[in-house]
Amino acid sequence: MSVKEVLVYPDSRLKEHCNPIVNFDESVQQLLQNLVDTMVEAGHSVGIAAPQIGDLRRAAVVDVSKSKLGKKQENHGLLQMVNPEITEREGNQVVREGCMSVPDYTGNVTRSESIVVQFVDQNQQFQVVRAEGFEAVAIQHELDHLDGFLFLDRVSSLKTDLFRRKTKKTS
Repeated sequence: MSVKEVLVYPDSRLKEHCNPIVNFDESVQQLLQNLVDTMVEAGHSVGIAAPQIGDLRRAAVVDVSKSKLGKKQENHGLLQMVNPEITEREGNQVVREGCMSVPDYTGNVTRSESIVVQFVDQNQQFQVVRAEGFEAVAIQHELDHLDGFLFLDRVSSLKTDLFRRKTKKTS
C-alpha cells in the first residue's frame, strides 16, 4: 500500500459522485490502506475520501483521536468506511473547516452536531456508529466528498465565511 497524491481543487474529479462498492475484493482493502497511509502521512489530517486520491468509489477514512479537538471528546478511533451513509442527524453547529484538497483556505460551515452513520468496515462487517462533535463534523466532511461536494460548497458567504490560511514564514 502507499501514500497517494492528494488532488487539489479545481480538479474535476473532486466534483464527481462516487460509485457504491459492490465487490469487496483486494482492491478495496488496498484503497482503504492507501487512504489511511495518505491521511497519516499528511500529519494534520483527520480524514480523507477516495475521490481525493482520484478513486471514484464510495470509501473514506476518519480518525480524530490524535487531533487536539478529537482528544477532548469521545471518539471511535480509526473508522474505515465503505459505502457510508448518514441515517440520522441532530442539531446544527457552525464550524471552521479546512481540507487537504483546498489547502489555501478554511471556511465556516454548518454541520449537524450528532449523526448516525452506517457502513461496511475493513473486515467486511456492517457497522452503525453514533458520532458527535468534531468526529461527526469530520465524517460529514468526508462523506460530502463522496457526493462531489467540497466545504466550499457549504460556505454560506464566500465574502464573510471563507478565510485564507496563514502561511508560516521561513527564515
